[in-house]
Amino acid sequence: MTASTAFAGLGTPGQPWGESERAQWRSRLARHRRYADEVLPRIERLRATWDVVQYGELVYDGEAFPLSALRSREADDTLPIALVTGGVHGYETSGVQGALAFAEQHAAAYAGRIQLLVAPCVSPWAFERIQRWNRDAVDPNRAFRADSPAAESAALIALVAPVRARIRVHVDLHETTDSDESEFRPALAARDGQIFVPGTIPDGFYLVGDSERPQPAFQQAILDAVASATHIAPADADGTLIGTPLAAPGLIEYPVRRLGLCAGVSDAPFVTTTEVYPDSPRTTPAECDAAQVAAVRAAIEFALAAR
Repeated sequence: MTASTAFAGLGTPGQPWGESERAQWRSRLARHRRYADEVLPRIERLRATWDVVQYGELVYDGEAFPLSALRSREADDTLPIALVTGGVHGYETSGVQGALAFAEQHAAAYAGRIQLLVAPCVSPWAFERIQRWNRDAVDPNRAFRADSPAAESAALIALVAPVRARIRVHVDLHETTDSDESEFRPALAARDGQIFVPGTIPDGFYLVGDSERPQPAFQQAILDAVASATHIAPADADGTLIGTPLAAPGLIEYPVRRLGLCAGVSDAPFVTTTEVYPDSPRTTPAECDAAQVAAVRAAIEFALAAR
């Protein structure tokens, strides 16, 4: 779906959407894939070696979406925790696939060293429709805060709350896609009654760190590991990535808690948001998934070595 069909003609220019516009927007969305077919079976197949935790359920228009996470079986509850999240934005496919691939292929390497908590698809309704927002046209990745307007975000906050102090590293897996510029940023402007200002899409992988918890060596270790799987995004001509000054090559920083980003959901000293670019002619879906896995592994290894 393109921007023109997703939201063209909705609302009044200069005025934010109301429920009528949100309902019209929903009516134009098609289901492209099934969470129950593509995600839940892979989680269920891991029951033999993981604890599967249902940490909530979304019910949208009479349809239920169980929210499932994977927790490694570690008897020692004094171990630190590595949190991996994917699919906060439903259209960012390699985040979901990378989180699942990590859980399937690499969990054994961390037995006795760190507990793993993996929420591979935070936003299943949006995953099915390949959308950034949830059913209520709320961006979950701007809603990780108290009294969250996004049920997806509130459920993850509740999952993390009992172990928040033990989380040492959090990797939140995302993508920046061409549809950010063609659909989702224009849609944001339309929803909020603002004028869309075109931007640019970086060609390659980059990271978003927390400006209030900067860890440059940690971020660099991830970039170094990912460079073997996919290319790192160069800066735009003005020295920025998506309009943000570089903190280092391939790295920008935001105040993640103040913005309500998923990376701010814990008190972990080591946090990062990956941004894979799946639309580059220089990469493939398999390489994008591999880049996400490489990022998770490098992040955990760095956090363990830094203890």
